[in-house]
Amino acid sequence: MRRSILQECCEIFMAYTMVDLCWKLSVCFLCYQVVLGRVKKEGHYVAAVYEHESILSPNPTVLVDRQSALELMGRNLDIYEEQVVAAAREGAQIIVFPEDGIHGFNFTRSSIYPYLDFILHSRSVKWNPCREPYLFNDTEVLQRLSCMALKNKIFLVANLGTKQPCEYTDPHCPTDGRYQFNTNVAFNDDGMLVATYRKHNLYFEYAFDTPPEPDYEVFDTPFAGKFGMFTCFDILFFEPAVNLIRRYNVKQVVYPTAWMNQLPLLSAVEFQQAFATAFKVNILAANIHHPTLGMTGSGIYTPVKSFIYHNMEGYGGKLIVAEIPVITIDYENNLESNKRFRENLHHSCKTFTSTSLDDQVCFKEGEETTGRASEKGKEQLPPLFYAEMMYDNFTLVPVWGRKGELQVCANTLCCYLNYRRAVLTDELYALGVFDGLHTVHGTYYVQACALVKCGGLSFSTCGQEVTDATALIDFQLWGNMSTPYIFPLLLTSGITLDFADDMGWKNNHYYISKNRTSSGLLTAALYGRWYEKD
Repeated sequence: MRRSILQECCEIFMAYTMVDLCWKLSVCFLCYQVVLGRVKKEGHYVAAVYEHESILSPNPTVLVDRQSALELMGRNLDIYEEQVVAAAREGAQIIVFPEDGIHGFNFTRSSIYPYLDFILHSRSVKWNPCREPYLFNDTEVLQRLSCMALKNKIFLVANLGTKQPCEYTDPHCPTDGRYQFNTNVAFNDDGMLVATYRKHNLYFEYAFDTPPEPDYEVFDTPFAGKFGMFTCFDILFFEPAVNLIRRYNVKQVVYPTAWMNQLPLLSAVEFQQAFATAFKVNILAANIHHPTLGMTGSGIYTPVKSFIYHNMEGYGGKLIVAEIPVITIDYENNLESNKRFRENLHHSCKTFTSTSLDDQVCFKEGEETTGRASEKGKEQLPPLFYAEMMYDNFTLVPVWGRKGELQVCANTLCCYLNYRRAVLTDELYALGVFDGLHTVHGTYYVQACALVKCGGLSFSTCGQEVTDATALIDFQLWGNMSTPYIFPLLLTSGITLDFADDMGWKNNHYYISKNRTSSGLLTAALYGRWYEKD
């Protein structure tokens, strides 16, 4: 098909004189590029991420030799190579692969050793593993990745295990005389190694070491400028993710991850989008695909749009390719003028808010509501109750009736909700608040205001993992958050994403509002991270 289109394109112009030869050739080349899908909008680039169902070692705690480890990793790299070729054919200029995709997981410190490549974490060393394979031993994985990038003329980001010997004079040197790192690598379209990043916030990864200092890794591209990178659990912490974005003004992020979904507040696609929205960055996120372990959810995210994949039923990998805008100062200014970000709060109040709540919803200066309000102040106040959500003890109130106004508080945080349902369904929702230190599977301080669908009709089911809903709800949700780092979550039925009509700060409250979700509402939340209190 491509050959015939190209031939026809060229034949149209072959009748003209040689005076037009250069012009004819350029048009033919343009036709060829159109057929390959490589003509891009100005100020845009084409990105790819691959959610990979990795081939795992059947006995990861058993020590094997290097050759056996290379054979297993080679099977995963064969799949990577197929996807690089496919992405390049679709015009992708950069591709991102997931964390642990090459070697797998559940290793001990000693059993992972044969799977580790040697790498120098030094910006001063310029090395092209494909062109210079002889420079270092134990770099077979790096060589293959480098050659994929070179042969397909594409920037490539992947994750692998690496090793680096250290001296006993180094106070951080492990007792076995080597560092073992969970490492991201980036290659340019000539196969040159342009960045290495060592994961800082390890998630029960006993085979790896935490680097002595956080890495702040960026690399430059001709199509989108500067990219930053970090890995999986890093996204929840100030170091290095937030500091990287602030210090280097990063607007494009590559993000390999092996994320286990946890509803209702921390599913992969939900939080990846929230991060992109909160920091106004593009994120290229590649997750591993193992549904039995709760691992799926990849995407290409801009602050206002996403291209995602979440599949807890099927098996096999998934390539996502999308054209997205480069985020620049002009693009950010356009975002601010976009309706989603500039809807006047007073107008938003008037669209579906009762007059009696204007002062509450619009945060009239110097006033704050006390107690919990009921619809029109006439009905009995809904009862407070407590339930475990995300392993934390939330304080909640039920969301009853077609419409209403609610407030719930814990510690210093008060959350407010103004809501209206399109149709009253047989589903229980609750408004919850948590203001405290999360201590399960990591320790970090959270402030959260969350409107969630409960798992059933009893209060005890609120906070359970739910994937389907039918209720279409107009809402405004806001809270007197104590941290500036707020991640707006908006998750709808089937683990799909929606976008707020308006969000931002007003009189020391952060708010999010939506007129009619695109499908049944699962979660609408303000997830605040108070990093200083970790």
